[in-house]
Amino acid sequence: MSRLHALTAGAALLALASATASAQEVVRIGTEGAYPPWNFTDASGELVGFEIDLGNALCERMEVECEFVAQDWDGIIPALLQGNYDAIMAGMSITDERRERIAFSYGYATTPAHFVAANDSPFQDLETIDDVVAALDGVPVGVQVATIHQGFIEEYIPNADMRTYDTQEQLNLDLAAGRVEVGLADSSGWEDFLSSEDGANYSQFGPGLTGADFPIFGEGVGIGMRQEDTELRDRFNEALCSMANDGSLAALTEEWFGFDASLPCPE
Repeated sequence: MSRLHALTAGAALLALASATASAQEVVRIGTEGAYPPWNFTDASGELVGFEIDLGNALCERMEVECEFVAQDWDGIIPALLQGNYDAIMAGMSITDERRERIAFSYGYATTPAHFVAANDSPFQDLETIDDVVAALDGVPVGVQVATIHQGFIEEYIPNADMRTYDTQEQLNLDLAAGRVEVGLADSSGWEDFLSSEDGANYSQFGPGLTGADFPIFGEGVGIGMRQEDTELRDRFNEALCSMANDGSLAALTEEWFGFDASLPCPE
């Protein structure tokens, strides 16, 4: 091989290697885009929210490029396992049931779940979970499908008339229209509804529900990944700990939730 040909071949190999490395530095993240303030779509059709900002900040610290992919909630884990993206950031609680299918990063935030009903309903006087369980026997209760909230109703209030919805917005619409009397969702997920005209006459009732009292609510929200992607999980965990330790994770939760909902680094 001539020197010119050798140089040309070497340059081609370097270009190929560079292109491959560049392609590997794009991390695709699946998100629902319908769960404010965690993740949602703004008026211009752009994905925004706490997890979009967090994902971009994590990718910057990992020195990779983030690419967000919108995916309906009920197919979000199957699409990850099929390779449609590399990670999930979608307000997904870390639970043992989900760990049977996917792996999780450290938890990065947690907020309690709450029941919501009309202000003039008898449910507003309920204070304990035992009172709530007894009162919701036979009552139409709405939850988003395939969530820990659906699991809670099935396990702890099996006699409720549970109705499932593909998105939080659909649940909000049926609650406002009186097609369900009660809704159960993350407290942060209720914020848009309760501050809207449709939700002006609705409030939270009963105790906040967390994993401390009900294991089904998990260990906070984390990044879901395929179980074999251990290197990516380690990189996300390192970036999460960096943000938790320097206070930027807490600041980001305060910006989006109005309070510090961050979780500390477990290391």
